Amino acid sequence: MSKIGKQELIIPSGVEFTVNGNTISAKGKEGTITKTFDPNFVEIAVVENKVDLKKKGNGKFASQIWGTWGSHIKSMLKGVETPFTKKLLIEGVGYKWEVKGTELNMSLGYSHPVVMKIPEGLTVKADKNTLDITGIEKEKVASFAMQVRKLKEPEPYKGKGIRYSDEVIRRKQGKRSA
Repeated sequence: MSKIGKQELIIPSGVEFTVNGNTISAKGKEGTITKTFDPNFVEIAVVENKVDLKKKGNGKFASQIWGTWGSHIKSMLKGVETPFTKKLLIEGVGYKWEVKGTELNMSLGYSHPVVMKIPEGLTVKADKNTLDITGIEKEKVASFAMQVRKLKEPEPYKGKGIRYSDEVIRRKQGKRSA
């Protein structure tokens, strides 16, 4: 039994949730999210102001998909009401970033500048050493934040690199003098 699949998903006021065949969509003040699901394993219905999830079958995969879609719908309902935000920090001499149009330009200590295209639907704001990534789709926000962090992961000796704002880097001691 999935703990997430059993949870009640209440549709917040101001959010419109619809099910058309195997397509679900959530519409709110921040925008619209549409996803397609496989109706062979999960049945999704709207009852009053709640989303009702029922699994089809008793297999392990059906239980996993049931919980996965419960989590997806929960983040859809939350995202169209208030957008998701990830905050990244950059630390190191000469490391910097700036947003130019739909591109994120970064100087990360390499011999060349690193340029990343910002995915559609995301808003990126760069300050001196912080980067705020905002969007209504949780997967897109987290995926783009992970791709940016992977370009220069923090190292354990001086902590230089890109890290999440709530991430703690365990420092190593380095060389010891005798």
